[in-house]
Amino acid sequence: MAAHVHGRPGVEASASAALQAVSEAVLGIAGELALEPVLQRLVHAAHHLVGARYAALGIPDEEGTGFAHFITAGMSDELIEAIGPLPRTHGLLAAMLTDPAPYRTDDIGADPRFEWWPAAHPRMRSFLGVPLVFKGDIVGAFYLTDKDGGFGPADEDLVQVLAAHAAVVIEHARLYEASRQLSITEERSRLARELHDALTQRLFSLNLMLEAAASTVDADPESARAMLGRAGELVDAALAELRALIFELRPPALEADGLAAAVRKHAEVLGRAHGLAVAVSVPGAEEDASLAPEVERAIYRVVQEALHNVVRHAGTASASVAVEVDGDAVSVTVRDEGVGFDPAARAIASRRLGLVSMRERVAALGGELDVLSSPGTGTTVRARVPHGR
Repeated sequence: MAAHVHGRPGVEASASAALQAVSEAVLGIAGELALEPVLQRLVHAAHHLVGARYAALGIPDEEGTGFAHFITAGMSDELIEAIGPLPRTHGLLAAMLTDPAPYRTDDIGADPRFEWWPAAHPRMRSFLGVPLVFKGDIVGAFYLTDKDGGFGPADEDLVQVLAAHAAVVIEHARLYEASRQLSITEERSRLARELHDALTQRLFSLNLMLEAAASTVDADPESARAMLGRAGELVDAALAELRALIFELRPPALEADGLAAAVRKHAEVLGRAHGLAVAVSVPGAEEDASLAPEVERAIYRVVQEALHNVVRHAGTASASVAVEVDGDAVSVTVRDEGVGFDPAARAIASRRLGLVSMRERVAALGGELDVLSSPGTGTTVRARVPHGR
C-alpha cells in the first residue's frame, strides 16, 4: 500500500487557477435547486478537477446500510447496468462515511479495508476519498479513482475545497426538496377541501332530488319531471365547479357574478332544492368589487358549507346569511334556529370535514372562524377575514 499522509503543498502558480476552477464549478451548481441534478453536476466537477478516470458521489440512506444516491462519472450506461445495483456501504466506501479525514492511496486493492469487486466492475488502483461534512456530520463522500501518476496533496486540497462547498449546496437542495414535498402535501390538503366544498353539497342535494322524484313519479309525473329538471341543473353546477377546480379558477358563480350575487344565487338554488328559506343580507359587499379573489372564494365557501350543514343537520326550514365589508375585513355570519350541537364534542371534527375545511380556509388568510352552538339552541357560524386589498 502506498498511502500518503495528508500535507498542504507549497503555493504554486497553478493553485490559483485550480481554485478558480473550483469556484466556477460551485457557482455553476449553486443556482440549481433539485437534489439529483446537483449531485450530477458535483460529481462531474470533481471528476474534471483532478483528472480522475472515474468518480462517484455517494449519499448514505437513513439507515446507514446503503446509499440513497450513488452518482458516477466516467462510466457508460452499459457499464453501470452490467455492474448491477447500488453498492452497499462497506469497505472503503463506508470508511469515507465514518471518518471526516480524506484518504489517498496508490493501490486501493492493497488497503486492508478493501473487500471485493463486482464481476463487471473496472479494476481500479489509485484512490482519493473525501468526505462531505456539514456542521460536523458526514453527509456524503467523493470517491475518485485511476488518475495517471496517482493523486497528490494538491488534488486532495482541491477536492476538499469542493467538498466543503458541496456539502452546503447539497443541504440547500435537500431543504428545497423537503419544502417541495411539504408544498405537495399542502396542495393535496387544499384540493381535498376544494373537492369537498365544491362537490359534496351538490351531490347531496342531487341525491335528495332524485329520491324525491322517484317517490312521486307514479302519483305526480309533472312534479317528478320538474324535480328531474332541477336535478339536471345541479349536475351542470357540479360539473362547472369541477372544471373550475381543475383549471384553478374561482367558483363559476363568483367569476361571473361577484361575491354578493353568487351568495344570493346559491341561497336561492339551495332553498328551491330543499325547501329552505334563506334570508340574505350583503351590506357593503353589494357594491364592493375590490376584494381579493382568494378572500371572495373563502367567504363563498364558508357560506356554502354552513348552509350545507343547515340542510343536513339542523332540522329547520329557515336560515340567514349576512356578508359585510367593514374596515379592513370581510365578515360572514350564517345562522339557523335548528337542533344545534356541541362543537367541542370529540367526534364532530372527524365526522364533519366541513368544519375543519372552513377553519383551515379562513386561517390560511389570517382570519378567524367561530362556531357557536349547543343542543337545542341553533347554530351560528361566524368568519372574519382581512379583505386583502
